[in-house]
Parts: sequence; C-alpha cells; structure tokens
Amino acid sequence: MSDHYRRKSPVTGATYDPKKATHYSEIPTFMRTPLASDLSELDIALVGVPFDLGVTNRPGARHGPREIRNMSTITRTIHPVTRINPYELCRVADVGDVRFKNVYHLEEAIQDIESFFRHFHAVGVVPLSAGGDHSITYPILKAIAADEPVGLVHIDAHTDTWDTLLGSNVQHGAPFRRSVEDGYLDPRRTVQIGIRGAMGNTEGWDYSLEKGMRVIFMDEVDRSGIDGVIAEARRVVGNGPTYISFDVDGIDPAYTPGTGTPEIGGLTTREALSLLRGLRGLNFIGGDVVEVSPPFDPSGSTALVGATLMYEILCLLTETIAKQIS
Repeated sequence: MSDHYRRKSPVTGATYDPKKATHYSEIPTFMRTPLASDLSELDIALVGVPFDLGVTNRPGARHGPREIRNMSTITRTIHPVTRINPYELCRVADVGDVRFKNVYHLEEAIQDIESFFRHFHAVGVVPLSAGGDHSITYPILKAIAADEPVGLVHIDAHTDTWDTLLGSNVQHGAPFRRSVEDGYLDPRRTVQIGIRGAMGNTEGWDYSLEKGMRVIFMDEVDRSGIDGVIAEARRVVGNGPTYISFDVDGIDPAYTPGTGTPEIGGLTTREALSLLRGLRGLNFIGGDVVEVSPPFDPSGSTALVGATLMYEILCLLTETIAKQIS
C-alpha cells in the first residue's frame, strides 16, 4: 500500500495502514480511505451527498452517506473476480460531504451540489458519490458534463424522466429529463435498466423512449438474462464518456428494504454484481449510488448493498483511469 493510504497517530506518532486494522475501529470513512484535504493528490474522490429534499415518498436518504460509510468499513481491497486492487491503481480518498447553505430550499440546494462538484471537474478528479435521493445526479451531471453531453448507465426501478411532480421540476423523478433538456446527457447513449412498477401515467416512460433512450424494462431483463443486458448496455453507450448511476430500488426490496420508493420484482444482489462486472472497460467518468434510506433499513442490509455497489463502481472507475494513464 502506498504512503497515500497510511495514517499517523496524533498520540503515538506511529504510522499505520487503516485497511489492516480491525473493521470496527477508526473514524469511518468510505472504505477506510484517507480523509483528503487536497484534491491535487487524488484521482478519485468519494463524496457524501446527505440530501433528500427531492423525495416524493419516504424520506431518510439524507442519512445514507453516513450508514454507507459505516458499512463500507468491512470492504476489503482485492476484487474476488478481477483480482484488481483499486487502491493500487489510483489515489482514492473520502472528501467528506457536500455542504448546504439552505437545506430547506430544493432549488438552492441543487445549486450547492453543482458548485461542490465543479471543483472536481476543474482539477480532473473523478467523483464517486453516495446519496441522498436521486435528485442529486442532475447537478452532478451539470458540473462534470459541462463540456459535452455524456452517456449514462442507469440502474433503477424508475426512469426518473418525469417532468413536474408536486410543484417541482428538480425532484428525484426528474434528474435525467432535466439533464437531457439542458444538454448534459446524450439520450441516444443512455440505457435504463430494471424499470418496473405500475405508474399513474406513462409520461416518464414515454419521454425516455421518445428521446431515444434504451429502456430495458424488468420483463426484458428476465427474457434476455444479465449477459444480454450487459451486451446491450455496452452497445448503447459505446466508447464515449459515460456516467453510471445506481438507485438501490433497482434491486428487489427483499435485499434493499431501506429505500424511499420500493418496487418488488427487481434485480437480485447477485444479478446486480454480475451486471456491474460486465461493464468493465467502458469509459466511465463518475458514478453514484443513491436512495439508501437508513430509517427503513433496520438490519443495515440496504447500506451494505450500497457500500458494495460503491466498491464495484470504484473498481470500474479505477480501471478506466489506469487505462488512460498507461
């Protein structure tokens, strides 16, 4: 392990590797990485976005980053399939949470998120975020896709391309509609996987399809199998810059009960891991895991899923960066 990951005890002065300490010790950071204070020393920033003012159903995702951090302390280093160690490929650190000036005003909070993530774009650091509800992805894309529209792998029960809900057009049902309208997201390089559940109207589904997004409803996942979904996702996004956004309600609530808008009949955790692992080699520029709501997660299983998904996405990001450096 490089010196980047070593810490110095303020008491004894001894240096040590926290990843080799007991899982339950230390102040929790994402995956026991350092808490960074200088972006110039990073390749990948792990970011908490403790915000859920955009939810339309059950709240609580504002507590997601803290519980994902807690659960991520048991995350180890070497991937069980690829055998890569992401911490050897890239410099990774926890940069803390987005700071909000006004958490009671949705539109202003969205601006705070965008402003925070612009710092990463300015210095070429790739962000991997833990939400928070899905409204956070719109300002993230505004910040990191300011130069050109990007592709998207979006795993979710819902397309999140509705327009105005409950008086707001930037709540968690609208991030990808806003991103397309504002030119940050290329709809023809967007794939939405795991969509299911009855809706009061077809507006969101219709918008995604009319704009050219590839919508893979859950019944198609069942017919095609995960390998078929992987092949289609890779075809759609191609080799261009691509963001990955994983809403934990894309997984069946038997595995992720702690979420705001659960829909039965989703992916299993095993299918989710296989899907992510099948996306190796794509040109990823960032990612997020959203909608973990600890108040509805009594066993901690949803936060554990969220932490594991973050690790898997981290491995994808580090391989992309390592390939670009070499």
